[in-house]
Amino acid sequence: MPMNGINKALKLQFGLINHENRYLTAEAFGFKVNASATSMKKKQIWVLEQDENDSQVIYLRSHLGRYLASDRDGKVSCGAEKPETDCRFLIVAQSDGRWALQSEPYQRYFGGTKDYLSCFSQSIGEPELWAVHLALHPQANLLSISRKRYAHLAVSDDEISVDSNIPWGVDSLLTLVYLEGKYCLKTCDNRFLNHDGKLVMQSCQGTSYTLELKSGKLAFKDCEGKYLSPVGPTGTLRSGRCSKPGKDELFDLEESRPQVVFQAANNRFVSIRQGVSISANQDDETEMETFQMEIDKESRKCAFRTKAGDYWTLVSHGGIQCTATEGAADTMFQIEWRDRRVALRASNGKYVCTKKNGQLAAVSEAVGEDEQFLLKLINRPILILRGENGFVCHHKSSNTLDTNRSVYDIFTLHFSDGAYHIKGTNGRFWYVSSSGLVCSDGETPENFFLELLEQGRVAIKGKNGKYLRGDQGGTLKGDGDAADSSSLWEY
Repeated sequence: MPMNGINKALKLQFGLINHENRYLTAEAFGFKVNASATSMKKKQIWVLEQDENDSQVIYLRSHLGRYLASDRDGKVSCGAEKPETDCRFLIVAQSDGRWALQSEPYQRYFGGTKDYLSCFSQSIGEPELWAVHLALHPQANLLSISRKRYAHLAVSDDEISVDSNIPWGVDSLLTLVYLEGKYCLKTCDNRFLNHDGKLVMQSCQGTSYTLELKSGKLAFKDCEGKYLSPVGPTGTLRSGRCSKPGKDELFDLEESRPQVVFQAANNRFVSIRQGVSISANQDDETEMETFQMEIDKESRKCAFRTKAGDYWTLVSHGGIQCTATEGAADTMFQIEWRDRRVALRASNGKYVCTKKNGQLAAVSEAVGEDEQFLLKLINRPILILRGENGFVCHHKSSNTLDTNRSVYDIFTLHFSDGAYHIKGTNGRFWYVSSSGLVCSDGETPENFFLELLEQGRVAIKGKNGKYLRGDQGGTLKGDGDAADSSSLWEY
């Protein structure tokens, strides 16, 4: 187990693309499957589950929670409510990274086109080969299985090192960029990992990797058929000599939790540098002023964790200290989002304020200046948004944004006194037009406000006080009255 012990490996979700460049689709009507879709949306996303007793056997679960199955005659369906014998498949990985899916009980291969899918072929041809397009949010932390350490950008050595006990700070954020069936690894400063371990500004053949799956873990195969692994004492991430992935070449992707700094009304940063008491008494941002947000799914209350693994907790007389080693009622805080500032309410029902000596205490009945904090998200300099219908992407022929794409655009997030400016690859800024459309060709920055409401999901409010949401036509609009499912974004 990694030493931080809190971030779970992400469930592998993906689309499967056949030789005609069409996605495997699970239809609600009759639980039928076809390969007709040209892009990956909800119906084209599959979750891989491994058999508990046999690590080679996998099950494919659709967005409806039903399992792909094949009977003795090769007839394919997707209506099984639980994994049965006919749902058992084996992955036969090919040298180009594509998969052949073999029915484990009947030894036949799954393939076909459009509505004509079956699992009856005795051999693997082009119709039985499927390319894998990950449907996970592409920003994550990368954990080496053998070293039990996390990858991070080591600026001083100009490389990605795999030697962190926990994924801390912006340097631990890696982005998987999907390009023409291959994946690139992008660092937080927008550079790509070349297979020789060097970081380069442009993607090329040397930065493209085929994803392979082994026992539920990921391996990255380079253009020469070798695999990425951590090398040397600092775990420099580069291709080794292996042409078969062993434990050293296996990785997990883990959810990247938001990490923030707080600035109090005295303009100083909240810190644990002075000991267990939490005080706003520092003028710079370091690891001692950085806190990881862990949001409870049910209550939406939040715990704040230090790099050492301790949590903010309410103590007697309303004091806030960093002494709890695990989450409990006294470590949970309700965040009130007030555009440029936030207020924190502790488990005693009182608001956290900054005393004259800088110490924090939950003793206030109402929110005034001393109860407000500037909250700055530090580990998302680049922003990729995915909503309930797909990723946010520039519209092909206008200045608007789509919210239902299977590919994504990468945007840049700039902090400005509690607000954020969002910039596209064209160097222009997002803004909300008078008609409520979110446009991406602004010459001057416009303020947006981020509300981290659920674990892994953010609501974005425009300066008009409305939330950004995806409408039924797949257009991004700034006219939402509430932070509901249409206006919550994986980020």
